[in-house]
Amino acid sequence: MEMDTKKYTVRGFRASALSAGLKKDGALDLALIASEAKSVSAGIFTTNKVKAAPVLVSHEHIGDGKARVVIANAGNANACTGSVGLRDARRTAELVAKELGVPPEEVLVASTGVIGQPFNMGAIENSIPDLAAGLSPDGIPLAAQAIMTTDSFSKIASFDGDIRGEPYRILGLAKGAGMIMPQMATMLCFVLTDIMIDAKDLRKALVCAAEKTFNRITVDGDTSTNDMVLALANGFAGNKTLSEEELGDFKTGLERVMGELSRMMVRDGEGATKVVHVRVRGAANDRDALRAARTVANSSLVKTAFYGQDPNWGRIMAALGRAEIQMKEETVDIWIDGVQIVEGGLGKGEEAEKTAAKKMGLEEFVLEIDLHQGIFQDQIITCDLTHDYITINADYRT
Repeated sequence: MEMDTKKYTVRGFRASALSAGLKKDGALDLALIASEAKSVSAGIFTTNKVKAAPVLVSHEHIGDGKARVVIANAGNANACTGSVGLRDARRTAELVAKELGVPPEEVLVASTGVIGQPFNMGAIENSIPDLAAGLSPDGIPLAAQAIMTTDSFSKIASFDGDIRGEPYRILGLAKGAGMIMPQMATMLCFVLTDIMIDAKDLRKALVCAAEKTFNRITVDGDTSTNDMVLALANGFAGNKTLSEEELGDFKTGLERVMGELSRMMVRDGEGATKVVHVRVRGAANDRDALRAARTVANSSLVKTAFYGQDPNWGRIMAALGRAEIQMKEETVDIWIDGVQIVEGGLGKGEEAEKTAAKKMGLEEFVLEIDLHQGIFQDQIITCDLTHDYITINADYRT
């Protein structure tokens, strides 16, 4: 995907990327992003109990709300590598800090790739001087390429706002195509902004935006050991304290950027051919609405039906029935892109299903469910499950 490098710059941030030899094909696999000044920061990390070494180190470093550098690699997750992997993650931060003249605690570390393989610390150490020397305001698109694994395209999005006439930008870059059902994070995502914002406000905005975006997507129902979302704000926009309205505008922009990135991930789901919005309404409570949508969106049987353009509503009903929600079979209504195929728990017939099947031939469509149990609603964005998903993941390490 060709990118407009001027559009994907943020004042006070530089980035670079190179091949350190961590990927089998020799592609870009090591990225560095650095702010020219101290920045406030916030992070959200995987809730998986198996946490990669970089997750542990970055969680520790970002605790005080201050960070200015991110180094990220693809090709090796540095997960399940024990004390040696943790030492390597800390060493990586120390080497970058020394090269850039910043405290090690202001360097955040991220990794993605194969779990359980020894980390090639020598390749990282040898590459850091060139990585630092290559830092450029135009380097962010290259960094977005360097963090890709099974992604078929790099993912980057931006939002431009202003505060009392002073412009600011929010830019996000992310990777993710498989092992995606975030729990307060998603694969890797780095958000950069030149706005001046309080660290607590940044943290609250990031958590809220992630809950509405990254935590509302799924590709395969798996939560990674390495998931993290990191945000850095360096204040180069020169604004003063944000008013409630200005903070609200920033939150809207942040959610827009993260929402665009999350939809890109689903569109790029490993082997995926369709994006499906699973919307549930009429739930008895918030929990039921989300649980119902997520259970249907993660059902392998439902997802293969999406791929086959088969409006097999029995699979949807079965998924709802095991979702542990308040429901009655005889009150459920189901539509596919506006075509009703189930009313009161019963099928609407062959003609309705034929029409719905045509809708399922679209690259993007909506599956809508009304439980008629209350007033609550939610949605999950998912994709279909294809033969290629198996091929990609069966061959991932070989």
